[in-house]
Amino acid sequence: MPKNRKLLRRRRVRRSVRSRIHGTAERPRLCVFRSNANIYAQVIDDDAGRTLAAASSLEDSVDGARLDQSKAVGKLVAERAKEQGIEQVIFDRNVYPYHGRVKAVAEGAREGGLAF
Repeated sequence: MPKNRKLLRRRRVRRSVRSRIHGTAERPRLCVFRSNANIYAQVIDDDAGRTLAAASSLEDSVDGARLDQSKAVGKLVAERAKEQGIEQVIFDRNVYPYHGRVKAVAEGAREGGLAF
């Protein structure tokens, strides 16, 4: 039963966050997914339903401690988004608090040149 409650809570929080955030072609959504082992970031145009840029800690160019990996993923996704001509994004933390590895992705993306 507790696992079911946890999943229901996550769905409710995700729905709440996504009700306020919508990515467009001019200002797409930078979405973060965090697992226990890895972290993933995508730049998404919700109007077209397309992923414009993506990066994850599974790539060969990303190594180090998990916090360092997260920052590198942020920089990498920012670099790939800038190649597409994207300067501004809306940050979607998903169901995770803005803390730790999620915050490191955001800081890395800002260092990479994305504004949000």
